[in-house]
Amino acid sequence: MEEVANQGMSIKDALKEVLKNALIHDGLAKGLREGVKALDKRQALLCVLAKNCSETNYIRLVEGLCNEHKIKLLKVEDKDELGEWVGLCKIDKEGKPRKVVKCSCVVVKDIGVDSEAWTVVQEYIKSKGANI
Repeated sequence: MEEVANQGMSIKDALKEVLKNALIHDGLAKGLREGVKALDKRQALLCVLAKNCSETNYIRLVEGLCNEHKIKLLKVEDKDELGEWVGLCKIDKEGKPRKVVKCSCVVVKDIGVDSEAWTVVQEYIKSKGANI
């Protein structure tokens, strides 16, 4: 995992925090239907897409909308992990996620609070591109 020199926060941790803050402030569009609506209305600040999505048309649609509307796109490795990050799971008594629902696409419409994590994500997109 790559570290950002001055903040000491990895891009993965920063993205988790941004998604958590957006979830708290009702600023996430989860799944294809909600995500495409938000992208098409240009409400999106950031789009997160899972690399292991099985439907190629899904990936092409989301990438096309992001390119057309100039919305930043990040790709993460696993849709199970993305589903867990956006709260599509049950948390058991030990605090471990259970019954995680897979999620291939998430659109951030509102970050809630402008945090250090959001700055780290923006810097990463500027410097590296779209893959985590």
